[in-house]
Amino acid sequence: MTLEQLKASLRIPVIASPLFIVSNPDLVIAQCKAGVVGSFPALNARPIEVLEQWLIRIRDELDAWNQAHPDRPAAPFAVNQIVHKSNDRLEQDVALCVKHKVPLVITSLGARPELNEAIHSYGGMVLHDVIDQFFAHKAIEKGADGLILVASGAGGHAGKQSPFALVAETRRWFKGPIALSGSIATGAGVLAAQAMGADFAYIGSAFIATDEANAKDSYKQAIVEGSAKDIVYTNLFTGVHGNYLRRSIEQAGLDPDQLPESDPSKMNFNSGGNMDKKAWKDIWGCGQGIGAVDAVQSAGALVDRIADEYHAARAALNVAS
Repeated sequence: MTLEQLKASLRIPVIASPLFIVSNPDLVIAQCKAGVVGSFPALNARPIEVLEQWLIRIRDELDAWNQAHPDRPAAPFAVNQIVHKSNDRLEQDVALCVKHKVPLVITSLGARPELNEAIHSYGGMVLHDVIDQFFAHKAIEKGADGLILVASGAGGHAGKQSPFALVAETRRWFKGPIALSGSIATGAGVLAAQAMGADFAYIGSAFIATDEANAKDSYKQAIVEGSAKDIVYTNLFTGVHGNYLRRSIEQAGLDPDQLPESDPSKMNFNSGGNMDKKAWKDIWGCGQGIGAVDAVQSAGALVDRIADEYHAARAALNVAS
């Protein structure tokens, strides 16, 4: 898949980010049918046999949709692979992606040439998420096709750099596909990402508050009721800095303003799919853009809202110019 082909397949330039636990086939299929890339972490499918079941279901349902709706075909889907050395499923998961020719693979926490080569063997595209220029250069050197720039304010694992600086510095040397992540939850935000130089907006937290998402009602409601002030940046829960909902930290009996630092060397992605499943299962990842989320709705309705805002923002700029 080329950048031009990916752009042409989308209703609006949006990639829905893979959400730990939350993203499932229901959500991915709804996102793709609505015209944006839907994605899920491979480790959400547990045990590994479930991953192949998910891939078959997603492929079959999207193929059926395309046959029934040739005038508005579904967007492609993506699978997120955690490349960290402690992920003992990586080789098997990648083999399944190759077997089922997953159009897009999103890699995180490490870059491996052999993984990129495997996805390229059937024409797939690899996007690698990074938080700074050091990791961006490493990803491209090792064969990734494009970059997901995870800027300040993004949900889950996130960087600290301004999106303006991160995109501008990357575009000085890289001309390939770029998706921008960080507090984007509106159509105007999608257009702003493009104006800065990104090809796509990377949206995650807003999709947690959807009917299809595999999240507790209390999690969804906390997003509806929350805003940027309710987000806490810490590395306590995984060893990597990320953004989380203050309410969930308080419910775990912790003081969000007095969290200790974690040891990054203790990171461990095993077949269970997270660091300490029992201890932190109710800590909710979330980005700063949730102030734009006013209600729990279907994923399709959310994409409709963002698409309407996107086209309105473009029209307003054309009028102003």
